[in-house]
Amino acid sequence: MSTSTLPPAGLFRRLGALFYDSLVVMAILMIAGGVVVAVLEALVAAGLFNYAPYQDAGDLLTRHPIWNPVYTLYLAACWLYFFVYFWTRGGQTLGMRAWKIVVRNADGHRISTTQALIRLATSLFGLGNLTVPLDPKKRAFQDMWANTEVVVLPKVR
Repeated sequence: MSTSTLPPAGLFRRLGALFYDSLVVMAILMIAGGVVVAVLEALVAAGLFNYAPYQDAGDLLTRHPIWNPVYTLYLAACWLYFFVYFWTRGGQTLGMRAWKIVVRNADGHRISTTQALIRLATSLFGLGNLTVPLDPKKRAFQDMWANTEVVVLPKVR
């Protein structure tokens, strides 16, 4: 089977990969948040930073009028970077690799950063996949907008 005739990925395969990736993203966000807290704690221990009037790093990061949006944007950037990096490099996130699916252009080439960002912006946190059973080409909403396709890879013999 050539790469141009690979079958489109169905809804359940896509949702399986999305669930798997959500676990990976949660772990990445925990690590990213831990790095920020560790840096803040190191600055406090060195006497270069003070939490007052906040109780601790968590309180500062969630209630401060400047640090809260900065921290939120930092975590969102980590989340976005995960998907853009994997989609533009090999067409697969870790969840997609486990479920044997790949995102690509119709000609079989890797997607661009712009296409990856369009897919993320229009995916509606995964709800865009609900159009797969309704579309004759089994495309998700984000695939229609980004001009991409998600296909099932052939079994390795």
